[in-house]
Amino acid sequence: MGIFDFLKKGLQKTKEGFFGKALSLLKGGKLDKEKLEEIRELLLLSDIGTGTTDYIIENLKSSKIEDQTEALKFILMDLLGDDESLKFSQELPTVYTLIGVNGSGKTTTCGKLAYRFKNEGKRVVLGAGDTFRAAAVEQLKEWGKRVNVPVIAHQMGADAGAVAYDTVSHAIANDLDIAIIDTAGRLHTKDNLMRELEKIHKVIKKLQPDQPTEVLLVLDATIGQNAIQQARIFDKSAGLTGIVLTKLDGTAKGGMIFSIKKELGIPVKLIGVGEHPEDLKDFRASEFVDALLR
Repeated sequence: MGIFDFLKKGLQKTKEGFFGKALSLLKGGKLDKEKLEEIRELLLLSDIGTGTTDYIIENLKSSKIEDQTEALKFILMDLLGDDESLKFSQELPTVYTLIGVNGSGKTTTCGKLAYRFKNEGKRVVLGAGDTFRAAAVEQLKEWGKRVNVPVIAHQMGADAGAVAYDTVSHAIANDLDIAIIDTAGRLHTKDNLMRELEKIHKVIKKLQPDQPTEVLLVLDATIGQNAIQQARIFDKSAGLTGIVLTKLDGTAKGGMIFSIKKELGIPVKLIGVGEHPEDLKDFRASEFVDALLR
């Protein structure tokens, strides 16, 4: 299955929600006030958010492009901006920390990233920094066995900073390419857990001042606009470099991806549209928009 077909299949619920209905309106002749209001309602029902909805509607009204579907495509592409891939540091290892609330798919994303990098021929270590949940540690260990990469883990309730330190130290000592560190599924309302995240990053910087290369927030697409507030608070505490949007195959709210970029300016770098390891993909705006509009 090609990347376009893969995305189209995974985004079917989103397309059936707003985009399928909106396309019918756009292809049905002139955009009058009544049609624009219908499109506006569809956007809001898709959890795209008021500010982003207003931006889309105003630009549809003022667009000089005759083909209204093409006009919408141009607007959506403009909202998403340039693609930003995962960064790698020149000095090994590259360190990624993954953060987010319980249930977002964070630990699974760690495993899928390890699978991806291992298949690319990179040497990887996983760090089980979610020490509050035994299930998370066991889940990461299972991923380690599955993709044949080492997992650094301490006992339940251990200091997550110590896990991060040992993970990066292991990567340095063994000349590995990438260290991926899972963190506790911290609720964004708990200040002590946010402070723990700051501590993890301080510990990493003691070993390598320029790390982590990426601080990735894993967001569950099914929660819609609530994801925006989560991202704001995590960004303030951790300085996010990118977002991983998971479970896009299970929601009609995939349009919230446009709000994330417009309201927060944080790039979506990866998207998950399925349960299999290969279902975690680089986010490409043109492919994403094409899959929604074709």
